[in-house]
Amino acid sequence: MLRDQDAKTIVSAIVERTGGDIRLALPLGLGKPVTLVNALVQRACDDPEITLTIFTALTLERPKLESEVQRRFLEPAMDRLFGAYPELLYALLLRDDALPANIKVNEFFLMAGRWLNVKSVQQSYISANYTHARDVLVAQRPNVVMQLVAEQDGQFSLSCNTDISTDLFRMRAQGKLDFLAAFETNAQMPFMYGDDAVLGPDDAEMVLDRPEPFELFSAPRRPLSEADHAMGLHISRLVPDGGTLQIGIGALGDTVAHALLLRDRGDAAAVQRDCPFSIAPAPGGRFETGLYAVTEMLVNGILALFEEGVIRREVDGSAIHAGFFVETRDFYARLRDMDSDQRARIAMMPVSFTNALYGDEAAKRAARTDARFINGAMQVSALGDVMSDSLADGKVVSGVGGQFNFVEQAFALDGARAVIAVAATRVSGGKLESNIRWDVPTVSVPRHMRDIVITEYGIADLRGQSDADVIAALLQITDSRFQENLLGRAKKAGKIPKDYQIPQEYRRNLPETISQWLRPHHAILPDFPFGSDFDEIERILLPALAELKDLSPTLVGKLRLLFSSFSGPAHPQEKAAMARLGYDGDNSLTARALRGALRRVAD
Repeated sequence: MLRDQDAKTIVSAIVERTGGDIRLALPLGLGKPVTLVNALVQRACDDPEITLTIFTALTLERPKLESEVQRRFLEPAMDRLFGAYPELLYALLLRDDALPANIKVNEFFLMAGRWLNVKSVQQSYISANYTHARDVLVAQRPNVVMQLVAEQDGQFSLSCNTDISTDLFRMRAQGKLDFLAAFETNAQMPFMYGDDAVLGPDDAEMVLDRPEPFELFSAPRRPLSEADHAMGLHISRLVPDGGTLQIGIGALGDTVAHALLLRDRGDAAAVQRDCPFSIAPAPGGRFETGLYAVTEMLVNGILALFEEGVIRREVDGSAIHAGFFVETRDFYARLRDMDSDQRARIAMMPVSFTNALYGDEAAKRAARTDARFINGAMQVSALGDVMSDSLADGKVVSGVGGQFNFVEQAFALDGARAVIAVAATRVSGGKLESNIRWDVPTVSVPRHMRDIVITEYGIADLRGQSDADVIAALLQITDSRFQENLLGRAKKAGKIPKDYQIPQEYRRNLPETISQWLRPHHAILPDFPFGSDFDEIERILLPALAELKDLSPTLVGKLRLLFSSFSGPAHPQEKAAMARLGYDGDNSLTARALRGALRRVAD
């Protein structure tokens, strides 16, 4: 094994061993050994005789500061919020349209919304379910695998990325693949266990021990809105004690986990009783048996449920089987500081295990009882098609990832359900639009696999229903400002009876109804139920900045902001908030608009 503190030494060995024709398999997300990757990319930039093809996903980047307000908000807090994470050189080159011809990058999942206008990334994107990404990679015959790892007692843990890497090392051991393994160690990486998640010194040909390891990327938690909390409370009704849980990426994990904790503590009962929406009774109360989690992503919400003992039903000695994680610094610290026996109950596995039933199917079926696979979406059609990854013009927002895998499992397993959560509305270009539409431009999950859809206004159980009944059920959870138009489209298409009328109890699906329901319970429904790296003033600014972003694109919106800046009471922390962004005493249009946004979101 070659061990060195200089990445250039490792890279030179790789170039020599491969003859300069490098097909690099690089883990998604946190598992990228940034020092090694940057050194290799720089070497290929310097030597056009080298050919470098990179197959990866979820390239992590700190946000680009695209506006003056955003710069003032994020720049002073960038390291605190996102970690002092180094830039990936290939990402910088892609953004500058400066990637040399001898370097090619293919990704199968993108950081959401970050690459929409980068043509080379959109053109080189490979659409694949998470479970199929391994086979796409293997077909390219990778000859180098690089990964960021944890090290303990002479062994290496694949830690945050067993998702595809575990299968690659298994295939190499079976003689089905032949590649060089180059690791970069990082003391901040938690040493995680699981089937083949821990490798010995003979499994790596090269190891970089950087004298000062870089700080891991941190993905700050976003605040939960009232709509988020409403969806979490609805979903918490659907999870049976003793069942199996999967939660997707984003704020969805926090809101579902928080609602399940409220339910287990007995604090959710009063909130549920006050619910103004017609929702059928469903399982509730404490988790006496506890849950088992099988999830591609180990999200903070899953970890919180494990720490609180809600997730405790074990399968082969583990309460959680997961494929990868990208989270906050406190999340990594909690894993590092956890007792090793407790940490061992979180088994990091390949997605071929978490996302599929193939291989030891009987055991997986026995383990995954009453499974609830919970994922988010962008839009849902009135007939149940789900759009999650692309826009109408074909631009990829993120990727399908494992969503379809879990929907497929929900139909294959007895008693399992797939739950798609989607906010009822969104603001696009300053205009309010419904996320439940007559049709959607792209489809991630087709209507013949429609199951349960949830908005803040309730639950639509679509499985096995006729088209007319599906439309009626989705109308009942659509924002009331869009119901009549959607109903008209359905009648015009002949997909619902001409005399059908939306029942009166579903005609108050409005944000104010949500507020009237949840505001009395605000004490147990905080914006950040699991803490935040944003300070107090930044947490005040977040909703104001969202309001500013939503209203600024249109003249009417701008006028509303300016009007609010001259009327109504000032936000209690308005002076401190304006000073935090350097606008204290400023009467420019931007400062006025920001002041108006603060007053509009004031309690």
